[in-house]
Amino acid sequence: MPPFDSTLPFRADPYRFIRRICDAVGSDAFETRLMLERTLCLSGVEAARFFYDRDLFTREGAAPRFLRRTLFGEGGVQGLDGAAHRHHKALFLSLLGPGRTDTLIERAVTGIAARLRQPGEVVLQDAFERILTRAVCDWAGVPLDMSEEENRTRMLSHLFEHAGSVDLRQVVARLARRRADRWAAKLIGAVRDGICSPPEGSALAVVATWRDETGALLPPRVAAVELLNILRPFVAISAYLTFAAHALATQPDEVAALRSDPDRLHGFVQEVRRTYPFFPALVARARVRTAWRDHVIPAGRLVALDIWGTNRDPAAWDDPDAFRPSRFDGWQGDPFTLIPQGGGAHETNHRCPGEWVTQDLMLATTRTLLDHVDWSALPRQDLSLDMRNLPGLPRDRLRVSL
Repeated sequence: MPPFDSTLPFRADPYRFIRRICDAVGSDAFETRLMLERTLCLSGVEAARFFYDRDLFTREGAAPRFLRRTLFGEGGVQGLDGAAHRHHKALFLSLLGPGRTDTLIERAVTGIAARLRQPGEVVLQDAFERILTRAVCDWAGVPLDMSEEENRTRMLSHLFEHAGSVDLRQVVARLARRRADRWAAKLIGAVRDGICSPPEGSALAVVATWRDETGALLPPRVAAVELLNILRPFVAISAYLTFAAHALATQPDEVAALRSDPDRLHGFVQEVRRTYPFFPALVARARVRTAWRDHVIPAGRLVALDIWGTNRDPAAWDDPDAFRPSRFDGWQGDPFTLIPQGGGAHETNHRCPGEWVTQDLMLATTRTLLDHVDWSALPRQDLSLDMRNLPGLPRDRLRVSL
């Protein structure tokens, strides 16, 4: 049975905690407390379908304060519902929808290939973060001098690498959030005052002039949060790129198979997304009194959906803990079975609008890694994943020799 309060056990093992307790109690749900608040924890595909019922659950006021003050920001799309959420979501879909990020991907992959052509040893996670920061700022119309690149990279990466930390890194993440909010608000103000003229249709131009559902310009602080909700998640894709590299480093048979049959890449990328520890769980609040199985859920009750366990639900996936890209041969997709970046419909649910660019960039980067890296001759390092961290990156951030 779960302890009275599960905050410490959850933070000690954030990806596997919910699934482990569900297995122990023989159910896809259990009640506990997180940060002393009564919470129903759910895991599995059917639980995901329930969790994404917009008539039953809302995201407003659900995210823990420490995530709002680091990862998400205050007032942005992640904490909205209803008409406001759909309107803000339309902003992101207009910029990040299918086919809208080709030049962004090209910039990123060109930078990655150039870095991998330089001889010597490189820490892939660090290199990916810097390259993606430069690529997304250039694409978004955000001015970024070479002298600023390292500091902006560090600022944006702190927002997702340290958001879930319980030590001094949480302080670092909060300070980075304040700096990022001020920087982004200054950019929005410069556009609105005519001081800065980003390219028409660029992310900075669109966010600065976007109007809310009432027809008013977004408040500067909210516009700043939404601009960062474009920049920060793209830099966070660096984790997925490192996960793809980790799979190449630890699955030598996959390296040979991918080189001989490039058509396997799609399944490889999906299996990386399914099995690697990017984000552990999602939270919502019950709009109305409802129930799941034998658990009564009062209005306002916090509910947590297990991403890690749902992506490994044995009811949906054969041998779910095995890394087997061939399972995606002919797979048609399901909005609740594979949810590494959220579930449901992109337009109406809280499914990440950056899912398309994530997959496309992973495909292109994996091809580049296969072309430029000798995966049989890696430097000695700790390749274990830090499952206490968000995201659960390799402990040595994956080093390669070029």
